[in-house]
Amino acid sequence: MEPFGDDTPVYVISVAAQLSGLHPQTLRTYDRLGLVSPGRTAGRGRRYSMRDIVMLREIQRLSQEEGINLSGIKHILELQRENARLREELEAARAALEELSNELESTRAVAARLAQQRRRGDTGGGSGGDLVPIRSTSVVLWQERHRD
Repeated sequence: MEPFGDDTPVYVISVAAQLSGLHPQTLRTYDRLGLVSPGRTAGRGRRYSMRDIVMLREIQRLSQEEGINLSGIKHILELQRENARLREELEAARAALEELSNELESTRAVAARLAQQRRRGDTGGGSGGDLVPIRSTSVVLWQERHRD
């Protein structure tokens, strides 16, 4: 976490109220309802981050301009969080799929080179990183049995 980034809880409730244009009691209500969850000091005092203040402004906009009640706003915010989480999961899945696709492409290239060598009857000794077939040999050891 950055020392003073958007998520750093640094603003006391009076400053957060002033920055968001809301009354401190409204901020306490929003906290109780779970609309905004400010950080807490050791003494349980609220500390708001810039992200919290932006969220407070959005709650105010939804309430005043769109006429949405607090229950509806809470539901909207939960859906937005879920949407963001799902987008992150999708991006991670896309990255994993891309990596697997690259590995598959590499494996197919190796298989194609092996098939080409087999068709030509190559026995090895190629240059430039060509694949060489490996031949295995079994060794059998014989030991004389002593008769007693």
